[in-house]
This record gives sequence, C-alpha cells and structure tokens, in this order.
Amino acid sequence: MSDGTEESPHERRPILVYPFELAPEPGAGDAVEAAPGVLWLRMPLDGSLGFINVWAIEDGDGWTLVDTGMRSDPTAAAWRAAFKGALGGRPVKRVIATHMHPDHVGMAGWIGRKFAAPLWMTRLEYLTCRLMTADTGREAPVDGTRFYKAAGWDEAALEGYAARFGGFGKGIYPLPDSYRRISDGEVIRIGDNDWRVVVGCGHSPEHACLYQPELKLFISGDQVLPRISSNVSVYPTEPNADPLHDWLTSLAKVKGETPDEVLVLPAHNDPFHGLHARIDHLIKGHERGLTRLVRSLAEPKRAIDVFGALFARPITGDLLGMATGESLAHLNCLHGRGMATHETGQDGVTWWRAA
Repeated sequence: MSDGTEESPHERRPILVYPFELAPEPGAGDAVEAAPGVLWLRMPLDGSLGFINVWAIEDGDGWTLVDTGMRSDPTAAAWRAAFKGALGGRPVKRVIATHMHPDHVGMAGWIGRKFAAPLWMTRLEYLTCRLMTADTGREAPVDGTRFYKAAGWDEAALEGYAARFGGFGKGIYPLPDSYRRISDGEVIRIGDNDWRVVVGCGHSPEHACLYQPELKLFISGDQVLPRISSNVSVYPTEPNADPLHDWLTSLAKVKGETPDEVLVLPAHNDPFHGLHARIDHLIKGHERGLTRLVRSLAEPKRAIDVFGALFARPITGDLLGMATGESLAHLNCLHGRGMATHETGQDGVTWWRAA
C-alpha cells in the first residue's frame, strides 16, 4: 500500500529546509540522532517509497519506538541489527503506532512479543486494523465489487480486485489482543520529556502525531509529508465518506496547534523545517484539484474518467485502486459542498456532474 501520491511538478512547492546531510541506511541497523535522545532509523519497503522512517526515543533504561515498518524478513533483519547496533541492546519498553497502515504497524506485534512491550495506539486505528486484518483469506465481498463497478471498472479490473482482496493483513504481524489507547491532546511522558498527541483524520481514521515543545519536534507520521501528498481515499466499507474534508480540516488543526519552528519528523522523505508553509501548500493543492475537477464535470463522468483532472501521470495497473479511491474522495467532497451531484444507472455505474 502506498502512503503518498506524487504531486504535480507544475505546482510551486514551498521552500523547506532539510537540516540533515546524511540519513540512516534503510535496513542497516544504524541511526542518526534527530535530537537529544531521539534516533532516526529507516526500515526497508518494497515499491517506489523504498523505506519508512521510524523513531526511537530514549525512555529510561530502554526505548519507546514510534512506528515499526512493514512485516517482512528484511524488516525483521533490520530490527535485529538495530537492537544490537544503534539501540545498544537496551529493551523496547513500548511501541507507539501513528496509524494502522502496514508500513507503520506491521512489526508491532513481533516487537511487542519479543520485549513484552505494549502497543499504544488510538482506538479507531487499533480497531480498524483488527477489522481489516480479519479479511485475510476471505473472498471479495459483493459490496466491494459493486463499489468499483459503480466507479467504472471493467470486468478485468473487477477480477483483479477479487484476486487481491484480503491482502492487507499479509503486511502485519498479528496485533496484540490488548492495547493502550491514546487520545487527542493526551500528554505522554517518554523519558525526561512530555509529548502531546495531535490527532488528524482523512488519511486514516484517527492518525496520531506527537509534539514535543522543548525539543521542538513534531513526529508527523503520514499526516504531513514534505515531498508527496498523503493518500486520501474512499473505500467500499464507507462509500459515502468525505475523508478529504476530514484531512483538510485536520491539516488546519495541526497548523493551529503546532508552532512553525518545529523540526518535522515525517514517515517518508527527510526531516524538515517549514511545517506551516507545507500545510498551506497541501491545502491549496487539493483546493486547486477540486476546482479542476468541478470544471471537468460540465459533462457527466464516472470516477475513472476524472483521473486527468487530479493526477499528473497516467493511471495504470496497481495505481487504479488508489486513484479511484482518491477520485471518489474529491467527488464526495464536492458533493458535500453542494458542488456536484451523481446518479447511478440500472447497470450499476455512477455518473457525476457539476451541480
């Protein structure tokens, strides 16, 4: 699963400052000190992203880990190297998962069992992850097939969906049967410092970021990324959802609650300064996409017909599902604003037009 979407090269990005000349090697078990007592590690990922950033925070005689990487043999080997190397053989005392996606929580069960370390997570992320991993091995539901047919998928694409369904759980070790709930605004003591939970929605149900004022750090997970835009999609389980509204609202909330002076520690790409400028750019970029989209709806279109208004590259193969989900997120957002309507024909295909 990709966490981010490439942005149009024609959109002028804000000038961000990347303070680190060197980054940890994915999978090598080494680390870069991002701040006193906070280590930056990288775990390997397949696909275009290549790696995920994870964070180890000194916690007394051990460590609190924030995010874990995806379940895989290379990731397990990378963690073994890190435990002996950068983490100095000291135990993991807890695992905090920013959200439910496999590249963030995939190794949490494995690490938790190894160290008897509890999993800390927001409620919706934990429960949704448990629900989705339970689909492993199931046949594709009729609701899912109906959802993608309504978006305009042909029979070959629907057959591909059926063949791939249930794969989410393959990237996640079984989660612990219990967890410690974290909530928006909660303060978590880690070692000598207090970290405040800042929750965002849209990319995932209840995504937790962590803000530390004295160190001026903001662990952003996938809520704010410097070079790609987080994937914001509608899924068959909630076809009328408006996650783009949730995400844009959450970005404004993060900006209001987190000062611009922080060093942002994102899940992908490099740590950077310039949080507020990046948030403004992300919001403006999606608003421009919504404007292009509503103009394209002068004539009725299916969800798969609006890719050109939203994406800078052709949508083929494995990108179809993500692009469809993102297109529907934008269409549902327009519908919620009263700017678009839709009608489903007797063949089950939904057509959208500007209101």
